[in-house]
Amino acid sequence: MSTFSLDQHGISVKNIFRNLAPCRLYEEAILNEPETRIADTGALCAYSGAKTGRSPKDKRIVKNPASEKDIWWGAVNVPLEPHVYDINRERAIDYLNTRDTLYVFDGFAGWDPATQIKVRVICSRPYHALFMHTMLIRPTHDQLENFGQPDFVIINAGRFPANQHTPGMTSKTSIDLNFEKGELVILGTEYAGEMKKGVFTVMNYLMPKRGILSMHCSATADKSANRSSVLFGLSGTGKTTLSADPKRLLIGDDEHCWSDTGIFNIEGGCYAKAIDLTPESEPDIFQALRFGSVLENVVLDDENRRVQFHDKSITENTRGAYPIEFIRNAKIPCVAGHPSDIIFLTCDAFGVLPPVSKLSQAHAMYHFISGYTAKVAGTEMGVTEPSATFSPCFGGPFLVWHPAKYAELLAQRMHDHKANVWLVNTGWSGGSYGTGKRMKLSLTRQIIDCIHSGELASASTQKDPVFGFDVVTACPGVPAEVLIPKNTWKDPAAYDATAKKLATLFINNFKTYQDGVSPEVRAASPVA
Repeated sequence: MSTFSLDQHGISVKNIFRNLAPCRLYEEAILNEPETRIADTGALCAYSGAKTGRSPKDKRIVKNPASEKDIWWGAVNVPLEPHVYDINRERAIDYLNTRDTLYVFDGFAGWDPATQIKVRVICSRPYHALFMHTMLIRPTHDQLENFGQPDFVIINAGRFPANQHTPGMTSKTSIDLNFEKGELVILGTEYAGEMKKGVFTVMNYLMPKRGILSMHCSATADKSANRSSVLFGLSGTGKTTLSADPKRLLIGDDEHCWSDTGIFNIEGGCYAKAIDLTPESEPDIFQALRFGSVLENVVLDDENRRVQFHDKSITENTRGAYPIEFIRNAKIPCVAGHPSDIIFLTCDAFGVLPPVSKLSQAHAMYHFISGYTAKVAGTEMGVTEPSATFSPCFGGPFLVWHPAKYAELLAQRMHDHKANVWLVNTGWSGGSYGTGKRMKLSLTRQIIDCIHSGELASASTQKDPVFGFDVVTACPGVPAEVLIPKNTWKDPAAYDATAKKLATLFINNFKTYQDGVSPEVRAASPVA
């Protein structure tokens, strides 16, 4: 039993364990949660109950006078009245006070000591404590002894539901952020990713206030120089795969900031998709899912406790969380110099975007705000055309400010540090999905290698007549005919029609943001 107190948070439980070692959290989980298992690799296998993914429609931000003018209110940032927040907070505290044992993890968000924040997690499940032990930056003994007051507190009462009759509630799940109080209250969901993304959302609010760009991206660094590279991309674009580059050092796989001194990872761990994982497809991730890591919602075989990575019977969103030092080429501490290259990854299933294009500052801001990729539509109703997806700044669900705020910070950093910006299409070539073929991963890797080597910085280009950016026409190791997408289509007229169709989708999507951006950025719009 611990003598650590949570009285300041209104919690009077006597049995509180703070910053337990992973082995102790394993013991607590196995003893107290019958469904928890240990995989044959040593990873702790935990289960999040009915919710196996985030609940973005249940996220709320408290509307306070000090911050309400900063926030981009709408479908992403739904306002919550302060008194309703107090009701939900009291409900969470009351639930936690009924528990025999609580778990606390105190750690940091942000590897830069000058700007990092102190985060406290209060929860009733050992699995949640281990997850945040993995995902936050773990303090040294001295740092923990002198931790002091946290800047941000997560009150996780996810096993207890919200009262859906409370004003502003849409279900029994509620994730409530209060910037003024520095708190996140979780009710009605045990999915651990809500805590991770809650911290990221807070950083997305705090860092731009300090003139620091927060980014939903992966990042790598040159092994010999201190220059870095960041890769933005939505799910399915290849962000994780392409950042797992043995030629470079990994800074992080998901969340970063760009300050006056360079870039730094926000997190102390990685949270990777585990569905269909194999040692051949993702060797670094596969070997990282060992003792000290968490496997979430995976299926084990009964006899040998082997993970059935292909089994989707619980959810397709199976996940693995592990400390970043479990990756062999990780750069610890997770900081690096200013990026020489910014790469926007898109999987264009329409097959009209070039494999690689160089973007001007205005085009970079336009495509950053657009955050485009395309997915293959479902076939259950006979729909075979690709479906466009737009997520501003490649992280729409976690933005707090208007997307233009982040784009302006990106443009300023680009200008100050002379970073090149590239749009790389990892999607289809030679036609849309169903006609063309997906770009070979080997060619995309070659393009990324040539970006990092500096070979493409002075490569020949030609302006795209529809999208207006500069298409790279020569890249070592990549056939020239592949680089101009129209040349790969058997029917040039079909290409023109599809390109205009995609341009129209861009234009219609950007109408949401155009009032908040400069005329130069609006002028970077495609021509339909």
